[in-house]
Amino acid sequence: MEDEKGPEQALRYFQKGYEAQMQGDLDAAIECYTRSIDIMPTAEAHTFRGWAYSFQGDHERAIAECRRAIEVDPDFGNPYNDIGAYLIELGRYDEAIPWLKKAMTARRYEPRHYPHFNLSRVYVKQWKIQEAIGEIKTALELEPRYVVARKELHRLLGMLN
Repeated sequence: MEDEKGPEQALRYFQKGYEAQMQGDLDAAIECYTRSIDIMPTAEAHTFRGWAYSFQGDHERAIAECRRAIEVDPDFGNPYNDIGAYLIELGRYDEAIPWLKKAMTARRYEPRHYPHFNLSRVYVKQWKIQEAIGEIKTALELEPRYVVARKELHRLLGMLN
């Protein structure tokens, strides 16, 4: 495995990194993502390395990885949403908004409900409850089984009473 240096090897390191991350071994995950990137930089590997950094509490480094991911593939939506989420964690709500909106329109992005839910988090912090409810409703239209959003919707509706 060490001798190969093609896309298949990069993918294997990425997959090993993901497995390590799911098992909670963030250092091993970062090492595998780094090896994957060294062989063939991908938006996915940078984004997931950023995700691992965020789990270590290093949100600035996570944001930097997501920016690299966007340089590699501007159509990949995950890093836009992730930057928004990391900025929310850092309390930089206004900065998060344009990143989340970019995620909503990215060409290559599957969990389209996440940036809507994250934008609702920003609106809650800004006391824009009606806007937050609207974003959660959109998230639920995109993913009706999103239980966390459904619970948050009920909580916010309760605040209006």
